[in-house]
Formats: sequence, structure tokens, C-alpha cells
Amino acid sequence: MNLWQEYKRPASVAEAIQALVSAPPSSMPIAGGTDLMLDLKQGRHAPVHTLIDLTFVDEMKRLELRGSELFIGAAVAVNRVATDPLVGTHAQALVEAANLIAGPQVRNTATIGGNVAHALPAADGTIALTALGAQAEVASPAGTRRMPFTALFAGPGKSSLDKSKEIIVGFYLTQTKKGQASCFKRIMRPQGVALPILNCAVWLERAGEVVKDIHIAIGPGGPTPFRATEAESTLRGQPITDETFARALDALLAQAKFRTSARRASADYRKYIVGGLFRDVIEAAWKRAE
Repeated sequence: MNLWQEYKRPASVAEAIQALVSAPPSSMPIAGGTDLMLDLKQGRHAPVHTLIDLTFVDEMKRLELRGSELFIGAAVAVNRVATDPLVGTHAQALVEAANLIAGPQVRNTATIGGNVAHALPAADGTIALTALGAQAEVASPAGTRRMPFTALFAGPGKSSLDKSKEIIVGFYLTQTKKGQASCFKRIMRPQGVALPILNCAVWLERAGEVVKDIHIAIGPGGPTPFRATEAESTLRGQPITDETFARALDALLAQAKFRTSARRASADYRKYIVGGLFRDVIEAAWKRAE
């Protein structure tokens, strides 16, 4: 059985949307294809009629500064995200996350948009972008619009976008200013399995010895990418001390909904180890922001 019937290669966002809306309902956009092609070959995804290749859409492959923001196209390869100096300057957490996605061969092919579109609540790139306060640019027949990054997700593996007529064009991140920094780390099973048990990303801004602002993302902390907003509120306006950290961790544990995964870890184990990971990431971001 053929896994697809037709293949289209649009050269612009408008052409991609037109190809998507005019194709039969079982059609799919594809970029790196490192998830979709495996799912098709292994029978976890029904055969598609038309594959619409987004890797030739110039707008979706750009990585550049636009005013006070950094734009990363959805079709930019993960390895380019990991090595580009602009990302290193303005989104260090995303660099660290991208370097941990699969292996070098996959990173050369997989795209940052694909990592997000798969809608997994603990995807490394997704957790980093959540902490960095990204905005997504989405295209549809009505044009393009921006939306909060976390609004892209409806549940584990479920995107809020209408895949029959909408695509992610790229992501906007605010440029890093003095006193701001970010960090991403994860705890994973032995290399060779390379599945994250738990990951954490933090973006913060410090004013002297006080946390002026902070974003905390934990994966998986719920059915969609999780922002630890209660822990953030606990830390804002406070110094990083053992006491404030303990209160922030309590707030995180009260808000997060850790789950048990047969292939990764139990909910209880994740609750047990999150404190050490959380502290490591906050301390690293705090030092970088000096």
C-alpha cells in the first residue's frame, strides 16, 4: 500500500495554504518528517493522500532579528537552531533543548515547527519555547495571525490548529536584554533510549539580588506544556534563597499534574526528582543573568 498518493512542494505560505485546503481531507503538511514518516511506515498513522512539503517555503526557513524580536521559522532545522549565534544570544534555553533532541542525524532533518506541531507536553523544544514566552505565527486562508504559544495545544498529541487549513509559520521571541537569561535541562533515561523523564526550562530577569520576572516550564507537568505560574508568583520580587526556593517548589508541586508513563517514570518518581532539577535550572539562569 502506498503511504501517500501525491506530493506537492509550495514555494510560499500562500501556496502552502492553497495546496492544503484544495487537497483531500487525509492530506498532511510535512517538513522534516522524522515523526510522520515513521508513524506512516509503522502503521500508527493512516495513509495520507497528499504530502505538502513545507521545506521549500522561504518564509518558514528564516531565522533573523525583526525589530526587537527574534523570528525562527517553523521549517528551520533543529540543528540550525542549536548552532545559530542569534539563538544562542537571545534564547539559550532553546539552544540547550535543541541539542538534546534525538541524535545528530535527526536534528539535521527535524524542524522546530515539527517538534511543536507533534504537541507532546514534554517535547524539549516546546518546553523551552514555553518558558521563553514565545508567540506563534499561524497561517490560514484568512491570512496570518499571532497567538500565544501555549494556545497551540489542546491535549497530549493534540494541536488546537485545524490541520486541514492552518499551518505554523514560525515563532517570535523577545530579544534578551541586560539582566535576563534562560536555561534548559532534563533528566533522561540512559543514552540509547534518550527519552526525557522530566525536563525544565526557566527564563528570568533579575534586578540586583531580586527576581524581577520569571517564567518556568516543566514537562510533563500536565496534558499540555505546563507553566508553573504559582511558583512564578512566589519568586517574583524575591531573592533566591533556600526559603523562597522551598516555597516555590511547594507551589509547583501543588499545581503540576505529573503522570505515570510505563516507558519513562512514575508520577511519584517525577515528584521526587523535580526539586533538584528545578533548583539546577533556576541557579544556572540566575548566574547567567548577572
